[in-house]
Amino acid sequence: MAQHNLENIDTSQYPHINKGLDGIVAFSTTKSFIDGQKGELIYSGYNIDTLAENATFEEVCFLLWHDRLPNSKELEKLKKDLIAQRELPKTVLDYIKNTNKSAEPMAVLRTAVSMLADYEPIDSDNLPHAIAITAQMPTIIAAFDRVRNGKDIVAPLKEGSTAFNFLYMLNGEKPGDAAEKTMDLCLILHAEHGMNASTFTARTICATESDMFSAVTGAIGALKGPLHGGANTAVMNTLLELDKQGDKADPVAFTKGKLEKKEKIMGFGHRVYKTFDPRAFHLRKMSKQLSEETGHVKLYEWSEAMLKTMKDEKNIDPNVDFFSATVYYSIGIKPDLYTCIFTMSRISGWSAHYMEQAANNRLVRPRALYIGEKNLDWKPVEKR
Repeated sequence: MAQHNLENIDTSQYPHINKGLDGIVAFSTTKSFIDGQKGELIYSGYNIDTLAENATFEEVCFLLWHDRLPNSKELEKLKKDLIAQRELPKTVLDYIKNTNKSAEPMAVLRTAVSMLADYEPIDSDNLPHAIAITAQMPTIIAAFDRVRNGKDIVAPLKEGSTAFNFLYMLNGEKPGDAAEKTMDLCLILHAEHGMNASTFTARTICATESDMFSAVTGAIGALKGPLHGGANTAVMNTLLELDKQGDKADPVAFTKGKLEKKEKIMGFGHRVYKTFDPRAFHLRKMSKQLSEETGHVKLYEWSEAMLKTMKDEKNIDPNVDFFSATVYYSIGIKPDLYTCIFTMSRISGWSAHYMEQAANNRLVRPRALYIGEKNLDWKPVEKR
């Protein structure tokens, strides 16, 4: 294959070239603001610390969808609307029961969400679609996890929060207050995060005037990648790899060894944050507490040792994925479900961006810089 570069191209006519679109502004939004230098994250006006300490996931959904917090009547209505939409159509349940039990959970979720479009009228009011997908995603995830483990599907409850109901459907028993609060906080922290790859995908699909189910299906495909949503699973797999060393496990030597081999250590660094990810502060505190309660203290201690080593060796801080891995593991969630839970949360942000894009739409059409040959001579096939 021919090698091409920019040496013979006049780039002055392309003032906004940037690989990966770093720093390129494609949209305006009221959904979130990130200050990467300060380590600040805002959802529709509210600092993530304020929301983490005070809000519920349902309140955050309303906030992102309406750019304001709900009053008590509005919040109660949203909760009822979400509960009313939790059940899955029979065809979707049949797909979950009959698909490959060893399939990637994110692949099953992507297909099941796409199927939901067959049961929702596609009209100009997108809020009911946002509510429906937000309500049904937890049911899909829990149902597939039980089916692949040879267990009966647990029907959703007609009560309780999204976090409470998900853990109930997943484990077959009602969770305690601490587990529900942990799950709810994780959903809040992952709900929205600016113009990341999956959100950009969702808005781009919306810009073609395609429906929300198509946009969310595309966003799930983007989040599925290990450089985006799959990072927390990779973090947990790294810790489990260390755990296999038993009494000889040395997180500092382990981390330095990977760095010497030029291996990427997932859960560190961020395309936007140049300091400690503000979401990681909350997850770090939760990880410590849960590890002590569930007997996984060594995982937390190893995480802290790896964190210090990465800071000392590379001056790189952890991102949201680093501590979310041990949090999920401590409450008994399998590593290959982590990205699904990320999706279950981020649907609130994706759908909010979809509605924002639809309200002031313009087709997304960036340019590509052509760096190949031009006007080559044609040769008959027998002379090539």
